[in-house]
This record gives sequence, C-alpha cells and structure tokens, in this order.
Amino acid sequence: MGPGTRLRDPSLRRSLALLRAFRREQDDPEACYSLLARDAADQVEAYDGPVRGRTVVDVGGGGGYFTREFRRRGADGFLFEPDPRELGPEPPEGSVVADGYLLPLADGVADVCFSSNVLEHVADPGTFLSELVRVTRPGGLIYVSFTNWLSPWGGHEWAPWHYLGAERARARYRRRTGRPAKHTLGENLFAVHIGATLRQVRARDDVLVVSARSRYWPFLAQAVTRAPGLREFATWNLLLILRRCP
Repeated sequence: MGPGTRLRDPSLRRSLALLRAFRREQDDPEACYSLLARDAADQVEAYDGPVRGRTVVDVGGGGGYFTREFRRRGADGFLFEPDPRELGPEPPEGSVVADGYLLPLADGVADVCFSSNVLEHVADPGTFLSELVRVTRPGGLIYVSFTNWLSPWGGHEWAPWHYLGAERARARYRRRTGRPAKHTLGENLFAVHIGATLRQVRARDDVLVVSARSRYWPFLAQAVTRAPGLREFATWNLLLILRRCP
C-alpha cells in the first residue's frame, strides 16, 4: 500500500479483545503482548505493505514480542532496549542493549522504525523522535504510539487515580497491593500530551504525518484527535504514522 493509504477504523470486536487482554496483563503477559504485537504488525502492514524482507527496528520493545512478530512475518527485525531486565532471560534474536536517544545505527538503515508505548517513558520526546527519524530511510515508515497523561490509562498501574495526583495515586497503589509502583512521575513516566506532540511533529520538515489516530478506538479513531481538549481524555493512546521525507 502507498504512502497515502488510510487505515479503516477497526472493529468493536478487536477493541474488546485488546481490552480483555490488557485486563489480564499481570496474570498472562504472554497472551496480552502477543495479541498486541500481532495487532501492531497488522497496522504497520496496512500502511506500508508486507514487512517480509524488510528491516524493522523496534525501539524500546521490552520483552521482544513485537520483534518476534515482525520476524515471524519474514522481516529482519532488530530490538533496541535500554534495560536488560526488560529483555528477560531469553531475549529474541536481534536484540541489542542500547539507548533510544543514541541508537548504534547508521542513518537511514530502517525501512520501518517502530516504537510502541515508549514516548511517555522518555524525558525528552523530541530528541527520541529525532533519533527514530534519523535511522529511517527516506520514504520509510515510522510508527509511534504512546499513552498520553490525561488518558484514563495515563498513570499506568496506578490509573485512573493519577487524576487526583501522582503521589496520591502511587500511595494508594502501595496500600492496595502491598508493593511499590513500578512507575514514578518524572523518573520513568512523564506527562506527555497529544496537542503538544501533534504540534511538534507537524512542525518538523523531515517527516510527513500520514495519520494521527486513537490506537484502540473502534470508531472515529481519527476524528477524536482533532478535538482540542477532548482528545486529551478520549484518545486513550495516540498512534502516529509518519513518513520520512526525502
């Protein structure tokens, strides 16, 4: 499919399946993230055609579910993850411990640069995005999704109580579970907003914004991102499909 292809709104059945998987994430991460990986790979191929025989760079892909799925579909998939603990005891083939701010790659080597739910975990989203663009070839696809702060899921494991304040939400999580929260605002979780991010990417002269849409909504997935204010709550998770300019 060409650069102008638009992804149709997915089905309600698909959205419900993902929601059920997310709710079981803690108990069955394998099923949750394997389903999410298949779904994300389908989205990439809807915009850019089959990944078979192409180089796909997965930045911040944690346990490697996305990289495995891209490789299963015939891509040369490579995972760059800064935290060795996230890779687990058996990281997928093509895994490299590396910082997303400074990838050990030459310019323009990737046909597809992929980043799922990472942007909210970096202190400098602009620099991170610039590195994704740098390693993507002219005409190549950049897939970026993130959970924005004002989404009902913005506080991650302590959502939706983040609406009452991060520290209060983290304290509640500890009281309820008996263990400290994984994420701390300002350390490994940051308040990223949709409006500011859209303005930032649209101001760049090295990428074309092909699509900005809710990643999971089954209807009005693009329309919701055009409504200032409302989009910060209703989008849930923003998916950006970018095309590297020549």
